[in-house]
Amino acid sequence: MDDRTPENASEPVAMSRRQYVWTLIIIAVVGVGLAWFRSDRAAARSPAEPAASERGAAGTGAQEAEERLVLEFPMMGTRAAVAFYGDREEAEKAAKAVRETFLRIQSVCNLFDPESELSRLNATAAETPFVCSEELWEVLTAARQAYEFSDGAFDITARPLMDLWGFYRKRGDSLPSAAEIAAAKQCIGLNRVEFDDARRSVRFPVPGMSFDLGGIAKGFAVDKAAEAVLALGVRRGIIDLGGNLRVLPEPPPGRTHYRIAVRDPHGGHAVLDRKLEMLDQSVATSGDYERFVVIQGRKYAHIMNVATGEPATGMLAVTVVAPSALRADIYSTTAFIRGEAFIRGKALRDCEFYFYPDDTAKADQR
Repeated sequence: MDDRTPENASEPVAMSRRQYVWTLIIIAVVGVGLAWFRSDRAAARSPAEPAASERGAAGTGAQEAEERLVLEFPMMGTRAAVAFYGDREEAEKAAKAVRETFLRIQSVCNLFDPESELSRLNATAAETPFVCSEELWEVLTAARQAYEFSDGAFDITARPLMDLWGFYRKRGDSLPSAAEIAAAKQCIGLNRVEFDDARRSVRFPVPGMSFDLGGIAKGFAVDKAAEAVLALGVRRGIIDLGGNLRVLPEPPPGRTHYRIAVRDPHGGHAVLDRKLEMLDQSVATSGDYERFVVIQGRKYAHIMNVATGEPATGMLAVTVVAPSALRADIYSTTAFIRGEAFIRGKALRDCEFYFYPDDTAKADQR
């Protein structure tokens, strides 16, 4: 399934899912220039922490004297970053809790680790029902709800099509044939999977079916990490995993919100002039400019339209601001596939959507 000024968007906002290091986690505040500087004191890393850059956000005034801890580290095939304000020891505990949470979710949801719970489910569920852990079941329940919300567009069984189109391994410069697409679609359809809610078990009715949680696991992990941080009493900061970002309930000292720099969906590393002003919210973007394949000179985004059996077209990016990272993750993917009219019909009043149509694709269709 798993990042210009459009005609129908009044506020141009978009964010990269993967190369967010260039534009993300700018903890700037109103009236203060956007800049990074190294912390005056090096953070003491726990043995569990990987090597990471440690940077603070620029600020002025007496209230800005409160310390900031910023760490970046690889996780789930992308980059994670955290930034916390407050007591140094508490911030370090929060950063450690985030990384431990991400590692735990990765051990559950990693498609490419044969020892992960997801891989074990994919390997055996066609033969016998697989009983899930509470955490995996929670992810799958959210995916089932997303499938219903999206009228089948958000489908975690899309893996055979992802494989066919070369998103897991290169297929060369040939387009999949209609017969190949039809064969892959025989193994797709979350509505066909047998779920036993009482036993928390899953069974695939067709050999070759499998789950790919790439469009939901990162948002889920960010929310779980936020829960862990809040339980420690840390309420100021940002948690980010590959562009799935959540800001905590309290702003930087002396300020009213966080400002998040965002990337121009036309490519490169330029950022848009307008910044997202956020507090106790999450943001995610689905776009065609980070993960894609090029076949016969044409770029195909990694977000799959299971109805057609082809990568979704018509959008450069969709950015969503939502109360949770999980919802932002799900809604950005759904909106990229189904389009603005579908989403507007859902009347999601607690969310904001920013659409960036691909005018080039429209011209090609004409």
